[in-house]
Amino acid sequence: MCGRLKQTGPELPGIFSEMGSTEEEVARAWKAHYNGSPTQWLWIVRRIPGSGRNEHCLMRWGLIPNWAKDPTTMPLMFNARCEGIQDKPAFRGAYKSRRCLVPVDNFFEWRKTLGENGKPIKGPKQPYAIAMADGSKFALGGIWESWTDPATGIITRSFAIVTCEPNSLIATIHDRMPVIIAPDNYERWMANIEPDPADLMVPFPSELMAMWPISSKVSTASYNQPDVTDPIEDDQLR
Repeated sequence: MCGRLKQTGPELPGIFSEMGSTEEEVARAWKAHYNGSPTQWLWIVRRIPGSGRNEHCLMRWGLIPNWAKDPTTMPLMFNARCEGIQDKPAFRGAYKSRRCLVPVDNFFEWRKTLGENGKPIKGPKQPYAIAMADGSKFALGGIWESWTDPATGIITRSFAIVTCEPNSLIATIHDRMPVIIAPDNYERWMANIEPDPADLMVPFPSELMAMWPISSKVSTASYNQPDVTDPIEDDQLR
């Protein structure tokens, strides 16, 4: 699962994209997300439909299928498991022809509290920040969709982050991780020529990533300060 991330802007090394949101949309919906969470508006990079150009635009995190009658009666689909994504009604159309990149500085995950027998028990979880080892921004694989409100005609564009099995680093704290798209594969993922680039939805190499424990501030969704990724000392770990 991927339910929190840090995104300080739309820039993504290795790719050029045009602005795809109006000044009014940016002023109304954008802020730096040091602790971004579902339902917030975040930058995604997508292929402009019918062209060979890319754009970065704001979309709501939490995919609404274009066939949905009332999104309020549906679960919040902020992740899409890669297993079977090409067949699931909520995701298959977007996966086939509306794939995107989600630029991030890092994402967050929580390690369950373990008992003496090594099995998870009820209790507070220890949060971790996860990033590239060199500190560079990187891209999560996403899918996007447009939904039209039948009552008002207003269009809402939304996205979900695709997840896969964890690499050896993240497996020490969680059983899922977001799909990370390497720069060499940006074009393949966004061009939407291939209906099922399944070989890209695999764990990213552990040796290229870093992970460190952080304070429980990140567990409060409303906390949005730069120090959320500050590492904590071993004696502060739960």
